[in-house]
Amino acid sequence: MDEPFGAIGAARRQRVPRVPFTIDGGVVGSVARSALAALRAWPQWLRVDAQGVTLLAPRAARDAALAEVHRVLRAEGLIRAWRDEPFDLPDPASGVTLAVIERAAARFWGTLTRGAHASGYVAGTDGRPTHLWIAQRALAKATDPGLYDNLVGGGVPAGQSPAQALLRESFEEAGLEPAEVSAARPAGVLRLLRDIPEGLQHERLYSFDLELPAGRVPRNMDGEVAGFTCLPLGRAIELAAGRAMTVDAAVVTIDFLCRHGLLRGHAFEAAAQRVAALRLSAA
Repeated sequence: MDEPFGAIGAARRQRVPRVPFTIDGGVVGSVARSALAALRAWPQWLRVDAQGVTLLAPRAARDAALAEVHRVLRAEGLIRAWRDEPFDLPDPASGVTLAVIERAAARFWGTLTRGAHASGYVAGTDGRPTHLWIAQRALAKATDPGLYDNLVGGGVPAGQSPAQALLRESFEEAGLEPAEVSAARPAGVLRLLRDIPEGLQHERLYSFDLELPAGRVPRNMDGEVAGFTCLPLGRAIELAAGRAMTVDAAVVTIDFLCRHGLLRGHAFEAAAQRVAALRLSAA
């Protein structure tokens, strides 16, 4: 039998052996041991040994050097689900951007990324949520095709804040105008550190709550969503507890349900305690 709310455990599950990835003396990610041999092809830019990988390229040459490495690793099948999207490679301790890299490469290096997700809900006359809007990912998506997702969810690219990314994604994915999205309430940050087919997802998920009026139907604009369904809470709970929803969306949904006091019973209390462990005390 599947573990109830198994996405919570999956959000912090690592089994692939990895070694530290270091830039400027600080650990910024990790690399699968199985990839070390391939990385020895660039001794001018990378120091590789059994203890880890260090980027040697100076800041001025770093983006170009990494782009060349990534081009070859992609051709060798070591970087998957290429996006052509620039993402910051930050120092996780300070937040300072150390390089700008292809989004898919962040999974290879296990570097910190950020995501922005909105739980879109419809409220009853008492103001409490009664339904959740759920998106189904398009079958052509590079990751998790066909799985269910939050109303809005996406990565935060280089040069944008989570709030800015949410604004952009809300229009692209759900056809929501800026005036509508301005009502979204920041709801905290959830930490993910888990093995995925593309490598390691080391991510902070910035969660937002967005109430939509009854009758407001989202409409996808960019072809990345197959459709939307407005689910009563009981059905949304079943979806988040199962395996048909992405791990990202499931933990955001479970967190939403817990924060709004919408879960009941012993199993749900245990889920609330476990999802609380994923929250950052501060962004």
